[in-house]
Amino acid sequence: MRVARQTGYDRLVRRCLRRWIPADHAPWRRVSAWSNVSRQCWYDWRWQWRHLIRTTVDLEQLGRLRPDVAESLRSVAVVYPVVVSPYYASLMDPDDPADPIRRQAVPDLEEVAGLTDLSPDPLGERRLEVVPGLIHRYTDRVLLIVSNMCSTFCRHCFRKRILGRPGVATAVRHLETAVDYIRRHPEVRDVILSGGDPLVLPTSVLARLLRALRSIPHVEIIRLGTRVPVTLPMRVWDPSLLAVLDRYGPIWCLTQFNHPREVTPETHATVQMLLRVGVPVLNQAVLLRGINDDVETQRALHRALVRACVKPYYLHHTDPVRGTHHFRVSLGRGLEIMEGLRGHISGLAIPTYVVDLPDGGGKVPLLPDYRVAVRPDVWVFRNHRGELFAYGVQPTSNETRRLDASDDA
Repeated sequence: MRVARQTGYDRLVRRCLRRWIPADHAPWRRVSAWSNVSRQCWYDWRWQWRHLIRTTVDLEQLGRLRPDVAESLRSVAVVYPVVVSPYYASLMDPDDPADPIRRQAVPDLEEVAGLTDLSPDPLGERRLEVVPGLIHRYTDRVLLIVSNMCSTFCRHCFRKRILGRPGVATAVRHLETAVDYIRRHPEVRDVILSGGDPLVLPTSVLARLLRALRSIPHVEIIRLGTRVPVTLPMRVWDPSLLAVLDRYGPIWCLTQFNHPREVTPETHATVQMLLRVGVPVLNQAVLLRGINDDVETQRALHRALVRACVKPYYLHHTDPVRGTHHFRVSLGRGLEIMEGLRGHISGLAIPTYVVDLPDGGGKVPLLPDYRVAVRPDVWVFRNHRGELFAYGVQPTSNETRRLDASDDA
């Protein structure tokens, strides 16, 4: 039976790859160092993992950095390490220093310049860590730090303090303690696996973790906070991983696409595989200066996500984390962008704009205010085209009409 099921997942992978990735699709061959890499190797996540880019010298040799720039950025990499998957690096435009993919993965001197008084942990996660690797901020859910490793270290990551650091306490290393805590707190219904990235764990380790969580009767939902569908999609193509995700559902995938160019044929195939084993995919974009802080990019991103069957969930305002200040935009700009989405793209494609409050305050949504006037009996609203409408406050009111220029709002 197990062999038959495994063969079924193999077939699922092959079917999705044929459906979504053209036979002549090989953009990595534009990079001279990868021009002779076969399709079979490139689409093997193990090959990708063995060839992770880990230094600025590696980036230089691949044509992603000029030699003089690579040398100047070594000091940044000492503080905030470099890890980039070959796949994600292949999406970069090497001739554009402001390329939105490049800026998310290649070090920048801004990371270690100025604003060093910012906290490495402004959300107060260390204070909320009740047992090693387990953060309990909201009553009904907990977050498990299961890894300090990712397939690509994002330069805007709000957990830069742990990425690649030795000795980080993870819930995997303290699994019995973490599971015992959750078991003793029946109010916990939702467990989020994060890090680092849970999908870089060996499949057997992930299975052990999921099996332990599923042994707790009151755990209803398990979420995977992972950027693998964006930075190393072929990891999901492992039939044994799909089998584990299928077995221990319901599981939700929370990923992070930040730019429309990240929505590739490979990610389309990946999302379809996840959906067909019962794993819905939601997106938690981050608002990043110079990357996606304009209305047109956000519209293109969220339209592309809906086409790929990914539900836009959150648009995160960038947290005030040390080493990421150069990515931050104003709250006002974020609201302008949200106003440029509503009414102009499908409601399915509109995320909730949220700010994560400091010291464990939690997320709060921000919405443009479409109220122009508030009266005891009538509110006046402005729609996405700037037109005004009167709307009766009370259920029995018949004051609902469009206003024209002669009306006094």
